[in-house]
Amino acid sequence: MGLRKGDQVTWNTPQGTTEGTIVERRTSDFEFKGQTFTASQDDPAFIVESSSSLKQAAHKGSALTRKD
Repeated sequence: MGLRKGDQVTWNTPQGTTEGTIVERRTSDFEFKGQTFTASQDDPAFIVESSSSLKQAAHKGSALTRKD
């Protein structure tokens, strides 16, 4: 099963591993914080919110790992 809104995930940053929650799943190209991201039904992107800073970022699903 793929990632979806509400999933708890981790991802790597220059500061180390970060954890948070998926707040949105995108399936078409979009802009986020001045950057353009590509997304499709087969290769969605996700808006995630960090648990510690509450800041949001966009990531491809391949960059995210679901927490068990």
